[in-house]
Order: sequence, then structure tokens, then C-alpha cells
Amino acid sequence: MRSDLSTIMTFDLKQMVTLINAQLEQIRQTAQTGMPPASYSLQQGLAQLSNQMQRLTNQVNQLEDDHNNLVALAEIGQVVNSTLELSQVLQVVMDTIIRLTEAERGFLMLREGGSAKGKLTMRVARNWEKVSLDSSEFAISQTVIERVASGGESVVTTNAQEDPRFGGQESIIAYNLRSILCVPLKVKNDITGVIYTDNRIRTGIFTEAKRTLLSAFANQAAVAIENARLFESVRRTLDEVTRLKNLMDNVFASIASGVITADVQDRILMCNKAAEGILGWAPTQMIGHSLNEILPPISAELPGRVAGVRQQNEPVVGLEYASDLAHRGPVVLSMNMAPLKDSANATQGVAIVMEDLTERKRLEAQYRLFERMVSPAVIGMLDPDKLQLGGRRTQITTLFADVRGFTSFGEKHDPEQLVSILNRYLSVAAGAILDQQGTIDKFLGDAIMAWFNAPIPQPDHMVRAVKAALKMVKAIRTLHEELPPEFHLSFGVGIHYGDAVLGLVGNEMRLDYTAIGDSVNTAKRIQEHSAGGQILISEQVYRQLVDRLIVRPVDPIIAKGKSQPLSVYELLRVL
Repeated sequence: MRSDLSTIMTFDLKQMVTLINAQLEQIRQTAQTGMPPASYSLQQGLAQLSNQMQRLTNQVNQLEDDHNNLVALAEIGQVVNSTLELSQVLQVVMDTIIRLTEAERGFLMLREGGSAKGKLTMRVARNWEKVSLDSSEFAISQTVIERVASGGESVVTTNAQEDPRFGGQESIIAYNLRSILCVPLKVKNDITGVIYTDNRIRTGIFTEAKRTLLSAFANQAAVAIENARLFESVRRTLDEVTRLKNLMDNVFASIASGVITADVQDRILMCNKAAEGILGWAPTQMIGHSLNEILPPISAELPGRVAGVRQQNEPVVGLEYASDLAHRGPVVLSMNMAPLKDSANATQGVAIVMEDLTERKRLEAQYRLFERMVSPAVIGMLDPDKLQLGGRRTQITTLFADVRGFTSFGEKHDPEQLVSILNRYLSVAAGAILDQQGTIDKFLGDAIMAWFNAPIPQPDHMVRAVKAALKMVKAIRTLHEELPPEFHLSFGVGIHYGDAVLGLVGNEMRLDYTAIGDSVNTAKRIQEHSAGGQILISEQVYRQLVDRLIVRPVDPIIAKGKSQPLSVYELLRVL
């Protein structure tokens, strides 16, 4: 449009120059001859020349204004398109518009959310001094703004006070508004905002040319705003994606389980630190490589398992493999596999979650061994964080059982056979004690020591002890039915009741949970005087259970370390 206008104005100027030259030629001829043409008078010629010169001056001025406006518009376009930081650009642009239109103030409003039906909100408000205005200075005509925003047509008024369209509006009168120029911002025929300029002092400053200029800028500004909004939306989305990715990376890295993901071609896409440590592979040895390079050393069946997960779209859990990896040595791994699916529920690969059970299995084996060496009841009451030497005084029933004739038996058999037979007898004795919830303190060669009523109180602890002894003797008879006569051995058992101190003895390197006291020593001395297959109980035990036991009196025994003989009874049966 501007190029066409310049062409027309250039053509008009040429015509005017031709006419002026003709007029000058007539004046020259008149001056030479002293006689003007019949149809021409000098005064008339000068008047025409003056009018044409004035027209020429006006058109030159208009052309200069248009040129300046075009330059300004080009500069504004350059600024608008130079950055996507909208708030900074619009301040510069608004200052330029105020300068070009001679407005006192300029305002730019946008619809919330970029919607064509959103509420208009102020984004930029500047005055002719290039100062941003605060909300208390937003005294503008909402009538004009709503008219432009709803109709999509620019509004220009040289004096709003006298304009019949707006003269009766309260805001026009109250704010003393005069010159107003307001144009819409459009993107693909959708009105996304408005630019409003005014001058409350001067009238008649806004012309059609200035409306054309502001409308041209508004077209560029609307596109720039839309681009900036899209950029801001993309940036927010990117920031959110980046935040989620960082969060996922942090979560992924913090997972104690090893995690590996692979695509449908079995190429490894991602693995976390735990997976690297479990498998003993560096990331460069895994990312981008095939699962078939990683999984077979663990188990030859794993590639087939992975293919099955992809084909059937079903997870597989609870796989456990014991392997010997070149990078780590013997390991025990647990694996779960699941298909990786996209938003359309299409399988895009597989995820493998692995747990390193090597240390756990080792500790479980040690614990099982420890359970066989220490009573489960004792293990349950021990707090590793509060272990300290010493113990507590309590009443217990102590049982000692010893294999009779084992020393002479050992002279006749090789060590392997000897240990095998001994374990058979000790296993029978331990089973009888544990069946009555007794606590096995220790195995002493071919002997076993146990007690009842600790660490868990047992009101019937003496009954439990004598029942365990009777069951032990009975189980030995059953064992004899399985063993050749030359392997027939028997236990001598002693039981006593009294005070003892139960607790930890030893040092930081080696601890033993045991019972110490005279009652324990007495039980052992009684056992030493029992014959094979015989159960001797102390007088203290007998008195507590006199109505429940069938016994046979035996001669008092002279126990080592005792000044007086010990009264004992042979236990026959429990009622």
C-alpha cells in the first residue's frame, strides 16, 4: 500500500512540476513581450503558481511523514522480531508509537490465555516520558476499548468530548478524554487484544494516517505476541519436561534395584548405577549394546524370557539365578521383567529390574547356621545395638545330657564315622529339648547343655525339662532300631533347678550367651553320676513336682566341689 501511495504521489509531483514550468514559461514570455496571452493575466498566473507550490509543499511534507512512518514501522518490526522477550519489546514499541502519534499515553491489553473470548488484561502502560504507569493511572475509555475488541474495527476520534458516538459516556467526561486512537490486535481474524492511545490535552492530533500506521504496527505486534506466547508455552513445557526428566534421573539413580530398559530390537536404552554395580559393567559397555551381550552370562534362558515378555505383553516376576560373572564372581540375582508401553499401549521394549541377592543369601545362610548354634529364642531377644557384657539373675531348670561310653567308642572308629554317629545322637537330644521350647546353650563334645524358663518365662519349666529328658531317652531307643548294635549308645541326663545369671560373656571379638551359677554346676554334677539311659533329678525338682512324677530313690551322690551329698531321684515317668 505504501509503495503504491509513493508511486501516485511521485506521479502527481511530476504533473505539478510540468504545470509549474508551463506557468513560468508564460510569465517569462509576458516579461519579454510585455503582452500576456489573451487568456492569461499575470496576477492569475502568480495565484495559480502559489496554489501549486502550496500543494507541492503539502505533498512533500506528506511524503516525508509517510517516509518517516515507514522507517519507524520498519524499525518497530525489527525490534518486535529481534527477541521473544515480549514485555521488553512492547515497552520499546509503545514508546515509539507514542512518539509517532504524539499521544500522551499508550496502553496494550491482551486477552487472558490467548483466547478470543478471554478477559482483556493490561500488559503495557506507558506515557510520553517513557515511564510505565501504575494501575491508579489507568483512566481510559472502556467503551472505546470494548467497541474495538468486539467489533474488530479501529476507532479514531479527534475530540471525544464532542464525538456523538462517545460524548455521553461517563468515562469520557469523568477522565476528560479528548483525542483517542484505538486499534485491534488480530491473529488469523481472532481479536487477541487492543492498543489504546490518547491525549487528554490536545484535540485533533490523531489522523487517518496515524490510524493506518498504528494498525500496521498492531498487525506486526499481534503476530509477535502470538509467537512470544507460543515460545513461552514451549519454554514452560520444556522446563516442565526438564524438571520431570531431572526428577526421573534422580529417582532412577537413587533406586537401589538395578534397572535396565531396552527397545524392541533389544538395544539397551538406559541403565542406572545400581545395574552397573550389580552386573559389573560400565555404562559405555551397556548403553546402545544388545541385551544378548549382557544377559547370557547370567543365564542362557534370559533372552528367551525377554522375547516372551514382548510377545505376550505380560510381566514375569520372581526369576532367580545363581551365576558366576567374569566381572564379579559368584552372584545370586533376582529379576522381574515387564513390557515398556507408550501412550497408545503399544509395546516399545522391555524393562528389567534386578536385585542383587548375593549378600542377602550369604547372610541368610549364616543366620541359619547361627540358629543351629544358638536357640532361636535367644536370637530373638538379642538387640545388636544394645549388646553389652553381663546378665540378669533368674530361676531356671538346667538339663545336661552326655553320651555314655563315647570315649571308648571313638577308639574303635575313624573320625568321619565318629562325627556322623555323634551328630545322629545329638540331633535326637536337641530335637527333644526344642520340642519343649527349651534353650540349647551349647554342645560340649558329646554332651549338650540346655535350660528352661529363659529367655522366655515358662511357668511349667520344670515339667518341660523332665518331659524333654524322657522324650530324649525314648528317641534313643527308636534310633537304636535304625543303627547296628555296635553303634548303640545312650545318654546320661541330670536335671536341677535354681538361680543363675543369664547374659553375655566374652569380649568384643567373641561373645557367648550362657547361664552361670551354682545351680548350673549342680545339674552337671548330677549328670556325671547318671548311667546310660538314666535320668537323675535333684531333690529341689522332685519337691516341686512330687505329685506329677514317678521316681525311684537312689543313693545320694558325692558331687565334686560339694561339701554335702546330693539327694537325687531317678525319673521314670510324668503323670
